[in-house]
Amino acid sequence: MMRTLASILWRRLDLEGHDACLLSQSGGGQSLRGQAFFIQDGKPCSVSYEVDRDPGWHTRSARVDGFLGTQELHYAIERLAGGQWTLNGEPHTEVAGLIDVDLGFTPASNLLAIRRFDLDIGMATPAPAAYLTFPELRLVRLEQTYRRLDEARYAYAALMFGYDEIMEVSPSGFIVDYPGLWKSVAQSG
Repeated sequence: MMRTLASILWRRLDLEGHDACLLSQSGGGQSLRGQAFFIQDGKPCSVSYEVDRDPGWHTRSARVDGFLGTQELHYAIERLAGGQWTLNGEPHTEVAGLIDVDLGFTPASNLLAIRRFDLDIGMATPAPAAYLTFPELRLVRLEQTYRRLDEARYAYAALMFGYDEIMEVSPSGFIVDYPGLWKSVAQSG
């Protein structure tokens, strides 16, 4: 039986848009489910997503469905038992051995590394992830780091983008202030 842990609604800061996400838990692990809608390259975009995690917060799979303009989007991501990743059944060796998935159109997936590492204040860790680029929709390796500053703040860096900011986080692990990109407008749990 699924138990809801938290939900959040973000407003996108760099483009027009919003994202709503629900974090749930069952005996078999955790699930993130959400819906993002925004303008991408002047086109309407609506993307639903779901990430399935095992009890240790390791990604098992992710699903992305929606549209960008008139293009329909249907993507299935799987992390296989041997640490290999597939995107719509095609292997992606560049991300082999990674544990987390990061969906490039939502701040929801940052929660996955934050919850899995559960860093003490002052601790830091590299957190490379299998990153689903958007709007290209390719799986690539994303080098990123998290350093916990206090109960509600993390220093976060994503080297691919030259992004290095202080993010505020809710007790459930959702990012509530992702400087320049997303800001929470409502949350529960």
